[in-house]
Amino acid sequence: MTEESAKTWVEAEWADSLDEELEMEIDDFLVAKDLAFISAKKHKSTIDRNTYFHELLRLQAELVKLQDWVQHTGEKIVIIFEGRDAAGKGGVIKRIAQRLNPRVARVVALPAPTDREKTQWYFQRYVPHLPAAGEMVLFDRSWYNRSGVERVMGFASDSQVEEFFHDVPEFERMIVRSGVRLIKYWFSITDEEQQLRFLMRIHDPLKQWKLSPMDLESRVRWEDYTKAKEETFERTNIPEAPWFIVEGNDKKQARLNCISHLLSMIPYEDIPHDPIKLPERVYNSDYERKVLPEHLYVPEKF
Repeated sequence: MTEESAKTWVEAEWADSLDEELEMEIDDFLVAKDLAFISAKKHKSTIDRNTYFHELLRLQAELVKLQDWVQHTGEKIVIIFEGRDAAGKGGVIKRIAQRLNPRVARVVALPAPTDREKTQWYFQRYVPHLPAAGEMVLFDRSWYNRSGVERVMGFASDSQVEEFFHDVPEFERMIVRSGVRLIKYWFSITDEEQQLRFLMRIHDPLKQWKLSPMDLESRVRWEDYTKAKEETFERTNIPEAPWFIVEGNDKKQARLNCISHLLSMIPYEDIPHDPIKLPERVYNSDYERKVLPEHLYVPEKF
């Protein structure tokens, strides 16, 4: 490979890396004509796109350093993402995990409990997902379902909710005492912003899967969720695992603020490594590459 062709290849790889992020962002701009009224109401981000991409890539590079440090030191990290529906939890989780090793940084998004799980100790189904040494776990919703959606939607009784509030501080202290670094984020958006995001999901075929009957019902019970959130903060904001609120109306700003804060919470540092040298390929004179049947190949339509 010549120097010029190598440069071209590197540029193509870099462009492809940027395209990964653009693919996730482009749906913000592909708004159908009948959704123009929503687009007109949505406020523009306070961060221009060039600054956003530059800062995101810089922060993601730091996340890779954090991952390296976690593996090297055997650190155990749990990050909880909570908040109202459409508040932006999934978006920031995607950006955090996007360039990390999924064997090191795992995303946990549990479905509704099964009939069997409903008979277990409430926290039992979450425990198997806690990290071993050298792992980070990102909970896309967590045991706080009990004081949020389960409480508001009537899936948990008053006594079960009260038992949860009694148990969860000590449960989290136990996690921290075991050597896990526990960080809790709550994503906050306004009533109007949630309404606009729900309308986008209703009319956008690529996002309709995100909208469940439970999400629609949450609009009706906005004030009930507010009361549940306030009591959750009051009773579970402990020194060992405090809450951190992320203002989520501006998606891009929220992502950058959350990732930046996360990095500031962990005393990671660069881990020295021996230089990596790519070994030369071994060529054997008797090697012959077999021609495989054409039907094994995916048709090239593009």
